[in-house]
Amino acid sequence: MPYRNTDNLVENKDTQDYDKDLANNEESIKNSKVRKRIDELLEKKRLKELLDDSDDWDV
Repeated sequence: MPYRNTDNLVENKDTQDYDKDLANNEESIKNSKVRKRIDELLEKKRLKELLDDSDDWDV
């Protein structure tokens, strides 16, 4: 059985549709802002839970 190295082969259909799959500049900026906002909200929620569970605030 002859050895065939198929790792170096590139499918033409994959390279043709590659540009269509990439987000355009406006869309990537929007996605970045949304992800940053989600991270901020998750961090705020985490900090709030830490403060709410704390017994240090009893007077």
